[in-house]
Amino acid sequence: MGQYVAPIRDMQFVLHEFLNVTEEFKNLPAYQEIDADIINQVLEEGAKFTQEVLFPLNHSGDREGCRFDAASKTVTTPKGFKEAYKQYVEGGWAALACDPEYGGQGLPVALNNSFYEMLNSSNQAWSMYPGLSHGAYECLKEHGTDDQKKFYLPKLATGEWTGTMCLTEAHCGTDLGLLRSKAEPQADGTYKITGSKIFISAGEHDMAENIVHLVLARLPDAPEGSKGISLFLVPKFLPNADGSIGERNPIFCGAIEEKMGIHGNATCQMNLDGAVGTLIGQPHKGLNAMFVFMNAARLGVGMQSLGLTEVAYQNALVYAKDRIQMRSLSGPKDPSKPADPIIVHPDVRRMLLTAKAYAEGARALTSYVALQIDRELNHPDEEVRKEAAGEVALLTPIVKAFITDNGWIATSEAMQVYGGHGYISEWGMEQYVRDARINMIYEGTNTVQSLDLLGRKILMDNGAKLRAFGEKI
Repeated sequence: MGQYVAPIRDMQFVLHEFLNVTEEFKNLPAYQEIDADIINQVLEEGAKFTQEVLFPLNHSGDREGCRFDAASKTVTTPKGFKEAYKQYVEGGWAALACDPEYGGQGLPVALNNSFYEMLNSSNQAWSMYPGLSHGAYECLKEHGTDDQKKFYLPKLATGEWTGTMCLTEAHCGTDLGLLRSKAEPQADGTYKITGSKIFISAGEHDMAENIVHLVLARLPDAPEGSKGISLFLVPKFLPNADGSIGERNPIFCGAIEEKMGIHGNATCQMNLDGAVGTLIGQPHKGLNAMFVFMNAARLGVGMQSLGLTEVAYQNALVYAKDRIQMRSLSGPKDPSKPADPIIVHPDVRRMLLTAKAYAEGARALTSYVALQIDRELNHPDEEVRKEAAGEVALLTPIVKAFITDNGWIATSEAMQVYGGHGYISEWGMEQYVRDARINMIYEGTNTVQSLDLLGRKILMDNGAKLRAFGEKI
């Protein structure tokens, strides 16, 4: 089923020679001890895990898909997924860029970003299970109460528990002001939440012992529209006082979707019937808190398409060097054979170079944004943090929309290199095309990203962030 070789040298070029991250880290107190040897070692070990453990499960997971048991309301992931996740947790990969205060390794986002490219190249559907947990972790770290941080952040950081974002309802997706889920206050300070959510990636699965759902709902006195939305933490199992698993919370999967791609990830319909939740942040300010999660997810989706672009390109390149068809327009290149490898043909070269350019450009852009996140979170100078935050905000919709648009083009071109064989599932190329198509839709369609870029990121400050970035260019 094809191959995947992590592009370690390309990643090293971007991190060391283009961005010179170790020099940047000297200005960030948390990362001053991070040198090139540490970065290279993590990349090399990450390559082993993704190539040897995850990639072999990609095609089989796509064919098998997830199974939903209506009686128990549980989901079984494809063969090997659960065991791979156990190796992921035991290897410390979930904790790579998390705060040591909560059990993390405290490594830079820029390094974790490169690892996530490998994860997405090797198996996008599998990578969505731990990937969403990072957004939940960041949201709780910034907006959670002390108790929420105490009970949930260590479990999310180590990967023992996973996280989800529960936004979409059947009648509303992007327009969250229309959502109907309700949260009723209880005497003990908790809330009972009732409603239904759809399209919840990794909403139910058998890979971790608990799932931490972040749910948008309305309080009884909530104003209409988006200004009346609150955010709640709703675990699958309520934790006991000692942090262990407690009673089952009534938030259940009602069904899983049959989809075009990412078959190995459970896309769930979730039903809440008086599920116990706790408020995250301030009442009616839930959308502001959830944007921490949403922005992390949007950057993550850009990484998904980078990963697919890279692996599709790699396989198309190998095929183009091996497949012989016709002669070069400039004369035979291998007279010993009845025809030349198709890589000599101009249109095949165009397709390969398109995918290669999109992969290399996306790697540079996303690594740059990840480094800005490190500066935003860790630089001692407030002005530097503010400048970096502005760039991250400006570039987030570009990473999501531009890279996923290009990923769709690149995977399609890579499949085209194979001719008819690209359309046959045994080669694996058509899966990359199917998987890439969702990335242009979820976490805010790419047209929504354009509205965000223009309306929020450019016009709201009269183009200040755009001009500052333009001066750098």
